[in-house]
Amino acid sequence: MKYLITGAAGMLGRDLQVALAGRDVTALGRDQLDITDANAVAAATAGFDVIINAGAYTKVDDAETNEDAAYAINATGAHNLALAAAATGARLVQISTDYVFDGNATEPYGEDSPIDPISAYGRTKAAGEAFVLAAHPTGSYIVRTAWLYGEHGPNFPKTMLKFAATRDTLSVVDDQVGQPTWTADLAKQIVALLDADAPAGIYHGTNSGVTSWFGFAQAVFAIAGLDPARVTPTDSSQFVRPAPRPSYSVLGHDAWQTAGLSPMRDWREALSDAAAQRIFEEK
Repeated sequence: MKYLITGAAGMLGRDLQVALAGRDVTALGRDQLDITDANAVAAATAGFDVIINAGAYTKVDDAETNEDAAYAINATGAHNLALAAAATGARLVQISTDYVFDGNATEPYGEDSPIDPISAYGRTKAAGEAFVLAAHPTGSYIVRTAWLYGEHGPNFPKTMLKFAATRDTLSVVDDQVGQPTWTADLAKQIVALLDADAPAGIYHGTNSGVTSWFGFAQAVFAIAGLDPARVTPTDSSQFVRPAPRPSYSVLGHDAWQTAGLSPMRDWREALSDAAAQRIFEEK
């Protein structure tokens, strides 16, 4: 099996390379492959059995005023990869997001729940999903994820600990809930999905459990040996940003069980292991 990772220089892309260690893997960053260029994509993907698209325009707030640029990568880029995979019979993994939902639910979103994005970023990722499912329905996996943190990119725990060094207390929003997800866990789950030759379709790639950003921050403090009471709750009205955020980003995991695979472990266990590997320390 020959694997191609696009967007390989990013946080998830780098963990995917670790998860696929020992296999025949080609890893291309944005400077090596522009996925918005259909001809370049067709040439670069020839001969591969599996394509994992970890490339994305992820500047959520910036996308509100640059939706065309976000669309080019998140939608057109995904479409180019799906067309190329369909032409050669390769399997495609397209990474998507909780932002395809409006965040108004009160119970976990199922893989088949109707989507209704409320931001430009969410709209472009939803368009990418639609293109992939239309162009290569029998050979594509849509893996939606959320609240990612990892060693090789900006991450919430590292930010909280940096603030902890200079502030007595931190105010963190308590009215947005979701599932903190370690990119190393997500990478391993994607590999397990491919190894199992699971049915094509939509899967929700988040660690299990539920918390708020406030709860996440308290957990980070506790694991670091700091007093969690230094983190105080506030609401999102105190942190107005250009792009609206889903207030409820909890994703259901039924598709994994249907495919005979276990959902990802609880976010607290993942956070503890990530801290033990010292990924939140300044390198």
